[in-house]
Amino acid sequence: MTTHNEQDWLKHRKNFKDSLSVDLLFEGIRRGDIPLLSSAITLVESSVESDQDKAGDLIEKCLPFTGKSIRIGITGVPGVGKSTFIESLGVQLISQGYKVAVLSIDPSSELHHGSILGDKTRMNTLASSSSAYIRPTASGNSLGGVAQRTRESILLCEAAGFDVILIETVGVGQSETAVHALTDFFLLLMLPVAGDELQGIKRGIMELADAVVITKSDEMPEKAKLAIQTYQMALHLFPAKESTWTPKVLSSSMYDVKSVESVWKVIADFEMQIKQTGYFEVRRKEQALFWMKESVREMLWKQLLKQETDFIQKIQSEVSDGKISPYKASKMVYTKLIEKK
Repeated sequence: MTTHNEQDWLKHRKNFKDSLSVDLLFEGIRRGDIPLLSSAITLVESSVESDQDKAGDLIEKCLPFTGKSIRIGITGVPGVGKSTFIESLGVQLISQGYKVAVLSIDPSSELHHGSILGDKTRMNTLASSSSAYIRPTASGNSLGGVAQRTRESILLCEAAGFDVILIETVGVGQSETAVHALTDFFLLLMLPVAGDELQGIKRGIMELADAVVITKSDEMPEKAKLAIQTYQMALHLFPAKESTWTPKVLSSSMYDVKSVESVWKVIADFEMQIKQTGYFEVRRKEQALFWMKESVREMLWKQLLKQETDFIQKIQSEVSDGKISPYKASKMVYTKLIEKK
């Protein structure tokens, strides 16, 4: 039951939210106002239709001021030290004059869709810097270890003047294709293991990686050396990348500043190379088209759910019960969509 005080608070919150016009949010983002940037990302993440329209207008206003950052996807299994590595890298970049935004995607509960969202507590030093912005977001039902609106959040951070955008993904074995479609550089963090342990690593993730970093190398130096050799041999088995970049394998330790500097040098070399060859612009254009198509799919699906709720629920039930195949179900949904025209 909602109390009188709670009703007052909810009303105040709604009034405050409604008072944040697109122009006000845009002006705040452009001058680097962190609270307004956070409010803008919350608006973008909203599933409310009126909020989505407002968010679309905001993105359009911000678009001319985007695209100038380097976008880095960072993934790895739980326990590999993603947050520790990101904080070390972020602090290093800030010391060089960069502004760093971290979009940290946390696993959502399958039961309640909640999220731990603990990265701000794990990155105390970075979080306390005025040149850093850390935004934890629940992944919800999105595949690929990223939140549904991560791309829009990247654009807002770029419009706010952040030079480096670090996207920390869930890293729980899901397909990382969506991460690759968001970023310029894809970094895979691995523990110092090799040999039989390599068998458990998905080929797809390895093929996407522009660099592999062996973390916690100070704890197991000999294993780290062996892991580097093993991953180097494994990467040579894959076809050449369209970018012509040769993936690198490095080691890193939170206690070794030079090892973190080495990782950043590899990223900087990569950025310089793909900009010289023209691949950077080609890749960004491909990504924009990819997300346009994804948005169309999402909108069509939402519209079908809204207009044909009973039909969709029936189809989903029959698929889950094994009465019809997913392919046949998709054809039925497609036919229904065509009939709506």
